[in-house]
Amino acid sequence: MLKTFSITDVGKKRMNNQDYVYTSETPVGNLPNLFLVADGMGGHNAGDYASRCAVETICQVAEQSMEKDPKLIMKKAIETANETVYQRSTQEPELEGMGTTIVAATCMGPYVQIANVGDSRLYVIGDTIQQITQDHSWVEEMVRMGALEKEDARTHAKKNIITRALGAGNGVEIDFFSVELKPQEMLLMCSDGLTNMLEDEEIRMIVMGQRDIVEKAEVLVREANKRGGTDNISVVLVEPVA
Repeated sequence: MLKTFSITDVGKKRMNNQDYVYTSETPVGNLPNLFLVADGMGGHNAGDYASRCAVETICQVAEQSMEKDPKLIMKKAIETANETVYQRSTQEPELEGMGTTIVAATCMGPYVQIANVGDSRLYVIGDTIQQITQDHSWVEEMVRMGALEKEDARTHAKKNIITRALGAGNGVEIDFFSVELKPQEMLLMCSDGLTNMLEDEEIRMIVMGQRDIVEKAEVLVREANKRGGTDNISVVLVEPVA
């Protein structure tokens, strides 16, 4: 059994919200549940169109899939979403150049199957906080190469440049992860509007310091806004309950 809560907020500086979240504690096709966070990019309304279109396509493909393996269901769903977003961006001038990040998760007992493209993240939070996904961003690649310190990446002028996006081209490279949750651990999925404002340990302290899952998510958004809220902020929390 799962306890979940999701929230998305426009933040303090943006005029519209280009993030899109989806949660289902009940089966979506052969997936036992499904959680998605997408952070769109593109001028005017193209970013919010990209994130919504990606999420809706993923849900539709997963719903109809006859496949049993959750990783293969996610792979096909994300590849189809990439194709759909890319095709629309080439056909409609006002949507040209649009794209979106995606982070997806499904829980099977204590096991979690995860997929991501871009720099939206999934963390496991308990006694520690562990980022499971890897950012597909210019600064993260510099950190991995040793050309940039991790501490400097969060404030770097190029921190918003992502190196992989859903809808950016004909094909998409997806990262897959699987983790086993220990008792008392939970999942946090979020857009970079949260992680650009709060350090990982601050996120963990907020999550562990609130009484229930709704408060945890609401305080995360409130604190990110207090720090400036320079981007849209999206949070999905998933807590397995015995």
